[in-house]
Amino acid sequence: MHQFIVRAATEGANPLMPNWWEILVVAVGFAILLWIVVQFVVPAFEKTFAERAEAIEGGIAKAEKAQAEASAALEEYKQQLTDARAEANRIREEARAEGAQILAELKEKAAAEAARITEQAHVQIEAERQQAVASLRAEVGTLATTLAGRIVGESLDDDARSARVVDRFLAELETQNAGAVK
Repeated sequence: MHQFIVRAATEGANPLMPNWWEILVVAVGFAILLWIVVQFVVPAFEKTFAERAEAIEGGIAKAEKAQAEASAALEEYKQQLTDARAEANRIREEARAEGAQILAELKEKAAAEAARITEQAHVQIEAERQQAVASLRAEVGTLATTLAGRIVGESLDDDARSARVVDRFLAELETQNAGAVK
């Protein structure tokens, strides 16, 4: 290297200044390289940048669309849930009303059945009382006729006469009972 500096100094050339032909060759090479970069590399970078920007914007648009769809689905779900709750409340109220109506009908049927049974019992009791009264009249009539026949000393076997005696006796008994009850 020392020789180079010595030779350059002897020739009178400035070691810091390059030759003109070297500057020209480097400038032409730089221009060619710059033209290749501008013609081929920069468009490829711009195309890649545009594709990526488009993909990102498309992804953002898709995400926003998906978000809007999710929000709409959530609102629809909430509305369906609200509707389902309202329907459940309505069904529950209808069931309560229907239950109350069934209970009222059952109570009404039970009361009607109880009234029917009571009426039937009263009819049966009245029939049995009438039967007992008739049986007692016959028995009392027979006893009264026999007793009256012994007291009077003659036989009261005549049916018409015995029926009159029995009726008179029972009428007197009923009068006495009615006076005692008051």
